[in-house]
Amino acid sequence: MLSTNFRRELKAKAHSLKPVVIIGQRGVTDSVLASITEALDAHELIKIRLPVGDRQEQPAQIEHIASSLGADVVGSIGRIAILYRKAIK
Repeated sequence: MLSTNFRRELKAKAHSLKPVVIIGQRGVTDSVLASITEALDAHELIKIRLPVGDRQEQPAQIEHIASSLGADVVGSIGRIAILYRKAIK
């Protein structure tokens, strides 16, 4: 769980980032999760773009991705989600 201050710092850092993973119409597949894992390992803080679809499904989709990968959801705006996972060194 991220503290409020740390979450605020991460949002500020993520502001200038571009989405590194774009989820297509097939949704969250194993290969998409692998791509997100690689991006988190490389950068710790990433943005992902969700597919066009039902807005009510997006929070559940974001939580599914985060819980599957052991990441924290920093925030989301529209179809963009910000994920953070501390790098293991």
